[in-house]
Parts: sequence; structure tokens; C-alpha cells
Amino acid sequence: MDKKHALIAGAISSLIAMGLSSGAVAADEKSAKEKCYGVAKAGKNDCAAANGSHSCAGQAKVDNDSNEWKYVAKGTCEKMGGKTTPGAK
Repeated sequence: MDKKHALIAGAISSLIAMGLSSGAVAADEKSAKEKCYGVAKAGKNDCAAANGSHSCAGQAKVDNDSNEWKYVAKGTCEKMGGKTTPGAK
């Protein structure tokens, strides 16, 4: 293998390794967080509503809806006035 091919192969290997390690970091970050219901502001929720009223982030209609959630650091949800389970469906 000439120097050019070795350099390209090394660069590709590095990119693959970085991609794999960033996935591990993302998983660690997610495990350090929990869904907190009732703290999302209108339009600032992280994903689908627990009651099925919508299926996307950013679609909360009102502040602090008990079916809307945001990811927060584990152990902080109730301190913020939220709950780790959704409101009534």
C-alpha cells in the first residue's frame, strides 16, 4: 500500500472510531437524564405527548402540560415541580 492509500485508510478508520465513540457518549448522556412531565413550556417539549395529541418535539400548546415532557438531569425533575410519569390520559 502506498502512502496515499495508507493515509486515506487511516483517516477513514479515525472517522469510524470517532463515530462509534460519540454514540457511546450520547448513550451515557441519555442515561444521565430522565423524562420530566409538566415542566415543558409551550413549543419547547422534547417529543411526543403522552396522551397522543401529537408525535413531535416543539408542539406543546401550553406551558407545563402534564402530558408534555423534557429531558432533565436525573434526580432534578421533582425539584423543578415536574413528575417522572405523565398526567391522566
